[in-house]
Amino acid sequence: MEKIQLHEIPGFSVGQVQDLAGGTGCTVILCPQGAVTGVDVRGGSPGTRDTDALDPVCNREVVHAVVLTGGSAFGLDAAGGVMARLEEEKIGRDVGVTVVPNVCAAVLFDLKCGATDVRPDAAMGRAACEAALAGGPFQEGNFGAGTGCTVGKIRGPQWAMKGGIGACAFRQGELMVGAIVACNAMGDILENGKTIAGARTEDGTGFLGTEDWLVAHGQRQRDIFSGKLVGENTVIGCVITNAAMTKAQATKLAAVAQNGIARAVRPANATFDGDSMFAMCRGTVGADPDAVGILAARAVEEAIVRGVKAAETAYGRTALRDLPAGTKP
Repeated sequence: MEKIQLHEIPGFSVGQVQDLAGGTGCTVILCPQGAVTGVDVRGGSPGTRDTDALDPVCNREVVHAVVLTGGSAFGLDAAGGVMARLEEEKIGRDVGVTVVPNVCAAVLFDLKCGATDVRPDAAMGRAACEAALAGGPFQEGNFGAGTGCTVGKIRGPQWAMKGGIGACAFRQGELMVGAIVACNAMGDILENGKTIAGARTEDGTGFLGTEDWLVAHGQRQRDIFSGKLVGENTVIGCVITNAAMTKAQATKLAAVAQNGIARAVRPANATFDGDSMFAMCRGTVGADPDAVGILAARAVEEAIVRGVKAAETAYGRTALRDLPAGTKP
């Protein structure tokens, strides 16, 4: 097994656009020829678009693009811009009078970063689609859907840290599997079992331990304005592969890929998370579905870590790279 670049997986391209002042952005994973796609939604507060059609019992054969976006539910508007641009390129289902692109999306909550009234819209979605069509390089950290991501929010923003978007891909023989993940988790981020980012202690010398705090106190930070519990979290991502898979197998692959979230984020799939994972499969490579799943989970885990490591301090949230030396896990 070897690591490869995401763009080496044939048939896929990725485009990103961000508004750094607004603190939000979107990421488009494009497959013009269409990919057999599944989805797995485990968070208690998801925001998604056109995922019902991905149920194996439905007749949606392929998906042409997946959109990962900030902006909470408002950000779903970005998918409309992607559809419009793909229609212009004649990419989609031929229905005689036009083509209808199949575009799915998932959102994360970043409304408290940057400008509250700036959200990904159709124009931003179109621009991200243009970037994907142009085949530009993928950037990690404060880009695309990772722009306004934060992590470790159990006690509020003053002790939280900056999250981001990351990617990782592997090759085993002819088989290639990669993942793109935007990490906006309530919980802590772990690498090889060690906390590297998350809710910090008040003196800034270490990490609070989100799971231990939640179990011990049985409560989480409430919004300082409304006093209500607010869903400000979510890890969203997409696995891409050249493996030949059925729709049912792609759905299972998305579910297995969620294991990567559980390895890198603690806690994962919480009540106020919207954790959602897509799996896009396009190719002719025959592979054991379990082998594909193992590589997918590993790619998701490493993509999360890479995104947090690449993130830069912004919007009052300290990045991992700027933590004081000697910060204790």
